[in-house]
Amino acid sequence: MNIAHLLRRSAQLHAHQPAVLHGSEPLWTYAQLGTRTAALAGYLRTQCGISPGDRVAIYAANAPEYLEALHAIVWAGGVSVPVNYKLHAKELAYVLENSGARTVLVSQALAATAREAGGPESALLVLGSPAYAQAVAHAPIDVCDRAPNDVASLFYTSGTTGRPKGVMQTHRNLLAMTACYFTDVDDVLPGDAMVYAAPMSHGAGLYNYAQVLRGGRHVVPLSGGFEPAELVQLAASVGQLTLFAAPTMVHRLVDHVRATGADVSGFKTIVYGGGPMYADDLRNALAVMGNRFAQIYGQGESPMTITALSRAQLADRNHPRWAERMASVGVAQSLVEVRVVDAQGQSVPTGETGEVVVRGDTVMPGYWNHPEATAQTLRDGWLCTGDMGALDADGFLTLKDRSKDVIISGGSNIYPREVEEVLLLHPQVREAAVVGQRDAEWGEVVVAYLVAGEDGAVGDAVLEALCLEHIARFKRPKEYRWVEALPKNAYGKVLKTELRGMGMVASKLDG
Repeated sequence: MNIAHLLRRSAQLHAHQPAVLHGSEPLWTYAQLGTRTAALAGYLRTQCGISPGDRVAIYAANAPEYLEALHAIVWAGGVSVPVNYKLHAKELAYVLENSGARTVLVSQALAATAREAGGPESALLVLGSPAYAQAVAHAPIDVCDRAPNDVASLFYTSGTTGRPKGVMQTHRNLLAMTACYFTDVDDVLPGDAMVYAAPMSHGAGLYNYAQVLRGGRHVVPLSGGFEPAELVQLAASVGQLTLFAAPTMVHRLVDHVRATGADVSGFKTIVYGGGPMYADDLRNALAVMGNRFAQIYGQGESPMTITALSRAQLADRNHPRWAERMASVGVAQSLVEVRVVDAQGQSVPTGETGEVVVRGDTVMPGYWNHPEATAQTLRDGWLCTGDMGALDADGFLTLKDRSKDVIISGGSNIYPREVEEVLLLHPQVREAAVVGQRDAEWGEVVVAYLVAGEDGAVGDAVLEALCLEHIARFKRPKEYRWVEALPKNAYGKVLKTELRGMGMVASKLDG
């Protein structure tokens, strides 16, 4: 079944209900959204030559058109490739080439970057442009028939090799993810609204399907992103507001509410994920905003669906292990199995640490054109997450460390290897190791430890310029620390745990 059927169904069942709002102003009903989506799908099919299975990229900041673009691609039988709009042109170029995207739907402000990345002019369709207005007025087509295991989306996630990999998310994966939302995260009631404060290219956008299925409203802030004061205003004017947010966003929202005394009754649910929520921050959030929180743990390889910590579990302060549960990421979601295993793939005893593995209908079939990485990640039907954790006797999972050393800054994943490779392009950088350092605002920030070549160290401005030439701005290090040598074990592997410890000491001294 094509997941686009969810929108087609709601366009009939909830035809006159508001579907998309820009700020607090309604733009389109579900009937209008369905009509525009079917027309855009027809344009992609006849004018852009998109056949079933062809890839179409979306390189755009949050906008009302994002939702119909996402659905139109699968409505036409294509495969959506949502791209982080913060990516550098060189990074975008790799995604477009690797995916083989035939068309790019792009924000006006990002069109020049898309052209720089090598996207042919004829293949660019700028959201909101006169050409786009013609596209959503095109002759409509019906939803293309697709099998459950056909790929619906390619989600590009970097790995320790530094090159992004395209996670193949099937229609079955996304439908199972949507079902899990209702059973494990939150229900969608009449009048509910999802506000897209986090990028629609990531987790926030994946939650659109649950809202579409139940005829919920979709709110795109006028700012296009996360502004605490704006969200408070939208909660008051729109009401029954749900958002998906990184822990750093939750922290900023809670600080704003505490400082202003704002009314939070318009917020229904805040789902947080994408990074660690520290216990003190969660206690403060519950104290300031009440029992409005739920947590999810997932990966692109099992989108939004490995474990969940429900609103009820977070609110159950009388439970004897409430503090431990609050520090966990919850229990396995309903349509997946979760285990913790040793290096041989055998389950470890309760309470012991091992690698978290998961299987179920949400788990990807593999990486796009990358059989080696697929074989390493999918073993005997189980997804090896690379995350280390422990299960308690009640099935609550507590994450201990991230074995892949991913840095999560402001909810965005940053993989050290890709930053290290850029730094090593400079002839005066002999060795480089990048780690995350805890930060009150961003959760973690990137810190680079460098060993100089024979001619000595170079200034921060030189390295800053080098990074900005090759990678997205949010990935660049916030600090460059020159050291005599990097700590290594007997096999020559850099001991990043020691580097993180050095960073903690330096932070205390600086403070």
